[in-house]
Amino acid sequence: MAEKFLDKTYATSGPDALRTLYDEWAESYEDEVGENGYATPARLAQAFLTAQPDRDMPILDYGCGTGLSGQAFAAAGFNTIDGMDPSDGMLEKCRDKGLYRHLIKLDLSAPLPIAQDQYPAIMAVGVISTGAGPASLMETLMALLPKGGFFGLSLNDHALADPSYPTGIAKLKQAGHRLHAEDYGTHLPGIDLKSMIYLFEKT
Repeated sequence: MAEKFLDKTYATSGPDALRTLYDEWAESYEDEVGENGYATPARLAQAFLTAQPDRDMPILDYGCGTGLSGQAFAAAGFNTIDGMDPSDGMLEKCRDKGLYRHLIKLDLSAPLPIAQDQYPAIMAVGVISTGAGPASLMETLMALLPKGGFFGLSLNDHALADPSYPTGIAKLKQAGHRLHAEDYGTHLPGIDLKSMIYLFEKT
């Protein structure tokens, strides 16, 4: 049971199927990833704090899930965090945590409901991967940032094995965005899965 939903995420695609999957997973999500030692949010939060110590900088937690990434950024001292997710079940868990300034329902079949330059930092922790989030999402989110804005993301081993995701990272580098962090490390040690974290500053 512990790995059932994790396995499904890598094989599920399409807005309706993804929303249904995450609604069903909401109740057991934190137990499942917690049992497997989910470490990526804290790694990216620390990288962001090292690169940019202004703890008042607003952060959009894209694909916030139940709020584990928001917890990691709050634990690092950041205090202005908005969350965005397509799952009502996941957003309800976020509300219970009381960490987020605003929570935004995401419609995966529509344009993103945020304005250009609205956020100086967008974080996508455990979001861009096979099934759930296409590699093209990297450029979409980067484009929404102002010059000097920060984009943080993680790619797990499944995504790193799919050429489209390393190619997406290469495109961001080739565009000249400043890379503050690129670190391969622990993701879900319980199932021996690792991830690369990246932190870019838009130029």
